[in-house]
Amino acid sequence: MSAKRPNILFVQADQMAAPALPFHGHAVVKAPHMAALAEAGVVFENAYCNSPLCAPSRFSMLAGLMPSEIGAFDNAAEFPASVPTFAHRLRRLGYRTVLAGKMHFVGPDQLHGFEERLTTDIYPADFGWTPNWDDPEARQDYFHTMSSVVEAGPCARSMQIDFDDEVAHQAVRKVYDLARDDDPRPFLLLVSFTHPHDPFTIAEEYWARYAEDEIDPPTVPAIPYAERDPHSRRLYDLCDMGRYALTEARVLAARRAYYGAISYVDDKVGALVAALEAAGLAEDTIVVLTSDHGEMLGERGMWYKMTFYEWAARVPLVVHAPGRFAPRRVKDNVSLLDLCPTLIDLAGGAAEAGPLPGNSLAPLMEGRAEGWPDAVHGEYLGEGAAGPLVMIRRGAYKYVVGEGAPAQLFDLEADPHELANLAGDPTQEQREAAFAEEVAERWDFAALRRRVVISQRRRRLVFEALRRGRPAPWDYEPRQDAARLYARNVTEALGDLERRARLPRPPAARRKEPPPDGSGD
Repeated sequence: MSAKRPNILFVQADQMAAPALPFHGHAVVKAPHMAALAEAGVVFENAYCNSPLCAPSRFSMLAGLMPSEIGAFDNAAEFPASVPTFAHRLRRLGYRTVLAGKMHFVGPDQLHGFEERLTTDIYPADFGWTPNWDDPEARQDYFHTMSSVVEAGPCARSMQIDFDDEVAHQAVRKVYDLARDDDPRPFLLLVSFTHPHDPFTIAEEYWARYAEDEIDPPTVPAIPYAERDPHSRRLYDLCDMGRYALTEARVLAARRAYYGAISYVDDKVGALVAALEAAGLAEDTIVVLTSDHGEMLGERGMWYKMTFYEWAARVPLVVHAPGRFAPRRVKDNVSLLDLCPTLIDLAGGAAEAGPLPGNSLAPLMEGRAEGWPDAVHGEYLGEGAAGPLVMIRRGAYKYVVGEGAPAQLFDLEADPHELANLAGDPTQEQREAAFAEEVAERWDFAALRRRVVISQRRRRLVFEALRRGRPAPWDYEPRQDAARLYARNVTEALGDLERRARLPRPPAARRKEPPPDGSGD
């Protein structure tokens, strides 16, 4: 690795499944900019989120801690301001930390170590989306419905497009501002898009990038309701998946819109990389590309996330830094938990990392896999669950079990589509027992359930109370001082200001140039 501290551009998509991307083998999806990063970078083939839900996954990733360690139970769980994030850690190491886009921060702290935030968020910062395990069968109005699928198609505009267009605009402009600024600090710029998250609709330009007849159906057809595991049946019921007839045309339209949304994100990634190059920052900037979780996209007849099947739990993870790491593909199991110690390591602050349960990915990026634990742990504690659900991926095997959820054991090398549950198979008795013992040592389901329920009750009370009287929202409002923009209220010569704002900066003009006719000095 180079001794110079790099800039870091961290790009996160929302609900972008690794199996849906061309550099993970998908033959239909068009994402040339992300594929170019993958071709010249380090691709982690088995990267997982630690919770297949937006807020818990993001909080866990930022803190480098498991969701239950920081109370990140669901999409309305408060992210405590006292929990250090990798933004705090890099900022203390001398980095300039900037955030643009969605992070789903819940609570009064809407920065969590970021010195600047360029946009507001897209989802609520309050406790309104708190699940209710006291009444786990009740549907709440923020739950997913199948309208995203049955109404899939092209659109002229959407809330999600409005948001991501603003995020990209602000982030690209910030790249140029960072290049023009006199601040000598390296930067961490985290750019987080809400696409390709449902609803499954996208602008005509991206819908038209895919012909109707090239859209592939789910690899695994819908599994009959009675043959699904209990958690999958609960998701089916709570998302009201039986309300509409999911015809082949509807399924393919939703997949087409999702593919188009990935292409939309890809264009935004391309714009960011182009800005780095135009600003002269590309050589000194590491680009990290990932997602918070995946999307089932009709596989097994399931949609959205909230499960540990591969399409929902496995995420893309690419680190592009050709000057530091040779291109390679890493098969070892890793998770978003590993990103906090990795960024600290890349920033030259390895001693600042501990103790964290994750590990720096730097050795794997250098081709050194010796001693890597090759294990990933996951927790799901949000809506659609009736109690804790956990996952362990070790080597080729994935083990999923929960309170009231019978064990599932899959050999992902022999059975990549997770169709053969080996739990109870006599030939797997020893392996299953070892997984069960590890779960029992790591998680106390009854105690964890009590923590979740107490947290839910408190948050529902607070939410109801704060709706009375005069509200004081926690939403973030970006600040802009118009008096300091462009050439307003400047104290330097206009020409100097304009020269400093230009990239690349022109050479300083001579104070006295020869006359056009060649006479004089």
